[in-house]
Amino acid sequence: MTDVRVRFAPSPTGPLHMGGVRTALYNWLFAKAHGGTFVLRIEDTDQGRFVEGAEAYIEEALSWCGLSPDEGVSPGGEFGPYRQSERSQLYRNAVNSLINQGLAYEAFDTPDELETLRKAAEPGVFQYDAQSRGKLRNSLTMDSIEVAKMKSNGAPFVVRFKTPDEEEDVTFEDAIRGDINFKSSVLDDKVLMKADGLPTYHLANVVDDHEMRISHVIRGEEWLPSAPLHVLLYRAFGWDHPTFAHLPLILKPTGHGKLSKRDGDAGGFPVFPLDWTDPKSGTTWPGYREQGFAPEAFTNMLLMLGWNPGDEREIFSIAEAAEEFSLNRVVKSGARFNPDKAKWFQEQHLRNAGANNHVKALAELAKAQGVDWNEDQCKAVLDMMLERVTFLDDILSHRWLFEPPNVFNTKLVRKKWKEETAGYIHELANMLDGLDSFSSTNVESTFKRFLDTRELGFGQVLLPFRIALTGEGGGPSMFDFAAFLGKEDTLNRLNRGVEAVLALKASEEK
Repeated sequence: MTDVRVRFAPSPTGPLHMGGVRTALYNWLFAKAHGGTFVLRIEDTDQGRFVEGAEAYIEEALSWCGLSPDEGVSPGGEFGPYRQSERSQLYRNAVNSLINQGLAYEAFDTPDELETLRKAAEPGVFQYDAQSRGKLRNSLTMDSIEVAKMKSNGAPFVVRFKTPDEEEDVTFEDAIRGDINFKSSVLDDKVLMKADGLPTYHLANVVDDHEMRISHVIRGEEWLPSAPLHVLLYRAFGWDHPTFAHLPLILKPTGHGKLSKRDGDAGGFPVFPLDWTDPKSGTTWPGYREQGFAPEAFTNMLLMLGWNPGDEREIFSIAEAAEEFSLNRVVKSGARFNPDKAKWFQEQHLRNAGANNHVKALAELAKAQGVDWNEDQCKAVLDMMLERVTFLDDILSHRWLFEPPNVFNTKLVRKKWKEETAGYIHELANMLDGLDSFSSTNVESTFKRFLDTRELGFGQVLLPFRIALTGEGGGPSMFDFAAFLGKEDTLNRLNRGVEAVLALKASEEK
């Protein structure tokens, strides 16, 4: 397949939803899979809904995800400008062409007049279409003199598309859903140019896709009802329409209905790639980046929400996904979002990257909390903890990694710390004190020798040993951790821990 050109065309009306990021991802992957071009176009013609900062947010989110456009506002390109608000003359020319062909007309009905008609009609019945337009105030029912007079008097008007007078089939092939067939009678005469002279989505979308040589329109399922109108517009202009591909919805965790910001609020998970602060209310909604997700994990999670490679694989780098991606592996039905699965992807990518790739980031996180770990220490901590955390900063939540514990697991102390346990820990400490090389291997062999000498089982000493060092009942290898602490800190913690546990047990006995 050659000359593949796809576009992601968001509106700067707020933050970019993860569903929008998935649309961008699938477009980007399709372009890369075919050696094509990924275009970022900003559809900003709805000035009433424009939100300050939204365009910058879109670009930053795509950059974080690694979905840099080949053409767009920032990189430029030969088919610019790439903001629709800067392409007004193209839309005026297109509208005039349709009017001259009798395929569009000017309508002077006021919003109040149309609202009155809607209220008078049965619910869902009234629409401005081939059946009703002959009774309304437009250039099809008024003579040219009257139209000219209204215009000269400054009467506001919109331009509407003239759907076929007689019902006809509107058919096209969807690359995901197969053959699609609509009856033209279900379509209304959509507004193409608003009273402020700006185009609607329907007109601008078609004109820009043609002018920018877009070969494939890959977009969300919610745009499927617009497709037949777009097909008719392409026909009206005498243009071939691009290949359409409508992606499945991302569903709520329950599987019922489209995933929304409200679901994220209720479930405690983000639905945006980055934190978003509403410029009017000041309210901030969380993003995946700020919650600690790696961009590779986020895009991998989105990749699998609606696509599969045809086998059991789930973990893909974005480069691997580009090699594998095809539209025929995109499912038709909605894809249920699972917040726990999102964390699973994060865990896999965190671990697969390997400890060495996280050393610098962990050092910076540690420094921010006043912990001065050098690179070797960070590597040692990562070797111990990487398999035990979801996010890198989870490591720093285990404060016993860098300071002696002040709180001890009371339930474990009651269950596992016997009268003789303190004596065992002191004896073990004395043996450890004799080590010249305090390596993990030497600590482990000394520990086992102590058990053999006293004919004790692992469970009688290992868990109390862990409690004395960390205050908790779980964690990495205690031999590795003791080696990380070093002899002096290990012995100090053991003595301090025994004293603290004995004091705890004494207070409970009173």
